[in-house]
Amino acid sequence: MPPSRPLEPVDIASFAGLQLSLLAAELDAEVAETSALVGGHSPSALQRAGMAITNLTVTAQRTGLGGKTVLELGPDAATAGSSSELPEHGLRTGDIVVVAEQPAGSAKKREVRELEKKGAKGVVTRLGRGVVAVALDEEDKEDNVVGSGGRVWIVKLADDVTYKRMAATMQKLQKMSEVELSIFIRVLFGLTSPSPVPLDPTDADVSSGKIEWLDPTLNDSQKDAIRFALASREIALIHGPPGTGKTHTLIELILQMMKRGLRILVCGPSNISVDNIVERLVPHKIPLIRLGHPARLLPSVLNHSLDVLTRTSEAGAIVKDVRAEMDAKQASIRKARNGKERRVIYGELKVLRKEYREREKRCVSSLVAGSKVVLATLHGSGGFQLRGEQFDVVIIDEASQALEAQCWVPLLSAKKAVCAGDHLQLPPTIKSLNFSKRKAKSPAALAKEGGDETAATKKGQAAAVTLETTLFDRLLTLHGPSIKRMLTTQYRMHEKIMRFPSDELYESKLVAAEAVKARLLRDLTAYPVAANDETTEPLIFIDTQGGDFPEKKEEEDASSSTAANAKKTKSRLMLGESKSNEMEAVLVRQHVRKLVEAGVRPEDIAVVTPYNAQVAILAPLKEAYPGIEIGSVDGFQGREKEAVIVSLVRSNPDGEVGFLAEKRRLNVAMTRPKRSLTVIGDSETVKRGSKFLTRWMSFLEDNADLRYPDVSSLALET
Repeated sequence: MPPSRPLEPVDIASFAGLQLSLLAAELDAEVAETSALVGGHSPSALQRAGMAITNLTVTAQRTGLGGKTVLELGPDAATAGSSSELPEHGLRTGDIVVVAEQPAGSAKKREVRELEKKGAKGVVTRLGRGVVAVALDEEDKEDNVVGSGGRVWIVKLADDVTYKRMAATMQKLQKMSEVELSIFIRVLFGLTSPSPVPLDPTDADVSSGKIEWLDPTLNDSQKDAIRFALASREIALIHGPPGTGKTHTLIELILQMMKRGLRILVCGPSNISVDNIVERLVPHKIPLIRLGHPARLLPSVLNHSLDVLTRTSEAGAIVKDVRAEMDAKQASIRKARNGKERRVIYGELKVLRKEYREREKRCVSSLVAGSKVVLATLHGSGGFQLRGEQFDVVIIDEASQALEAQCWVPLLSAKKAVCAGDHLQLPPTIKSLNFSKRKAKSPAALAKEGGDETAATKKGQAAAVTLETTLFDRLLTLHGPSIKRMLTTQYRMHEKIMRFPSDELYESKLVAAEAVKARLLRDLTAYPVAANDETTEPLIFIDTQGGDFPEKKEEEDASSSTAANAKKTKSRLMLGESKSNEMEAVLVRQHVRKLVEAGVRPEDIAVVTPYNAQVAILAPLKEAYPGIEIGSVDGFQGREKEAVIVSLVRSNPDGEVGFLAEKRRLNVAMTRPKRSLTVIGDSETVKRGSKFLTRWMSFLEDNADLRYPDVSSLALET
């Protein structure tokens, strides 16, 4: 069916040029932030802020994928005492870091470039309670770390690898000639209309033959989305609102495509999004390969990782002996008596690495070429393993949380795409200001930076795009709802919790499945829960209107004491000028206590808030109730809990709500719970923020169990 309105074609070169400038600005922002933190704070302060791990020693080294040296680092016994665990930190697997000799406590603060010069860059591949493993990227700097024999630290850097891969993809797109543009690419930029698909395709409408459903539990909207995706020639969007079984739908789609002999590349913006699909595919016993370092993958998918397959397959046997020899050399380095001996061993390793990589490359090519289903993160799909590989279809999960430039990394190797996501939840986090808000630079100036001075004057939508504009968003704007199918039965929320987001954002189309529509906390079957005011109400609104629960900025915590200043430094590092509300936090603690006393287990409770400063204030709840989750709304996207408490924080006489006005952020917050949603906030302040917030406050006042807290009764909670 053709779009309901005229296409507005996008000039591809202009689009790619603008993306390049926006990506450069984003990388600059990330690098500047990292440099400011590292250059302005001591190692211990950086560790408190989640940017570093200090007081480490090299405990082992081995050979990893690609012949890279993997260092295993553990706590230095001289500083850790009897503890063998890593100190508290904020690093994650996949982070880009530098491993360097740790400066003395009195040393001047280091600049990032100085760290990079003296240390060795790498990627965190494993984090255990007492070990962190880093795969080094710089072979010539190994001795800087290993040879020192002393105390080292690792510092998180800006991830320029992903940006470089996205930039290379945009440059390739920018330089494409007219004859190189496939029908598929032309459709994605509105230069050609999508091939028509029946409005309501039947099982027999799919060109490859009648569909025989493999999963008997699929609902009608899921089947409709799969039929549509199979029948579409170039592009299909599957819109999956919260709890509607989007991944469940994608598994059936992949299996149906396999039955039709299609070669499929499945991608997502994060490792966890890809691993969730691998886990669901494994029981179907289909041959698949998961690209990515095994240390970043879930244990349940390891046997399908390329690294494990290169060790266990017939093709992998040819590299096994070289890897064993390299590991022996790695072990001997630490036993070397002096720098001369180490340099000799490094020279031998260099020769072995070259042989290993050549053998491994042939092994990897053999494995990938013979695979019908390959899974990788979006930027991971741009690695050497898939260079030159072509696929019949690319499936992108969580497409509404990925940068469009990231999506193009796999798209250039495909003939068709299926994008699944929810554009009404939060888009990817952008650190740089969107160019539409950057007063110093016009669209024309930005386009000129990207290599095309006339971009802003050419017809099309390129100049209207920001990094927050995802591929999902842009295609919907370009082609309209004819390329989309929405899943409408949700299996997560009580009907009362679902009602407002359904009516406001999903055209009142969401229907609660029979099994979830009326379930409450008191109905939990895994363990007994008492029936009381907290467990028999699915929707509770604790309204703090009246001014007795005022917000405050993080900067208002100024104090002259040394301890307070240290705490303030940590706050600035982690929170910026975030908002908090201590009295509202007391209400949160009170409600959590009542839930736990009724029998609800802490691990089934989450407290979410839009502000990191409020997260910090609520953090002690983790000690009082081990297992409870406290986090930002943004960080909880894609998650669910039996009971969710939302602390809105904002309460001021001016009715200022800041980014609380972002309806997609609130949509995430209000759609996380299964059985119980408790909202705590000041209705007088919040309702003044936007029409959407006005309607939400009115809905809560009319439909929630409405409560007005008494400040004097909270004294015992503080």
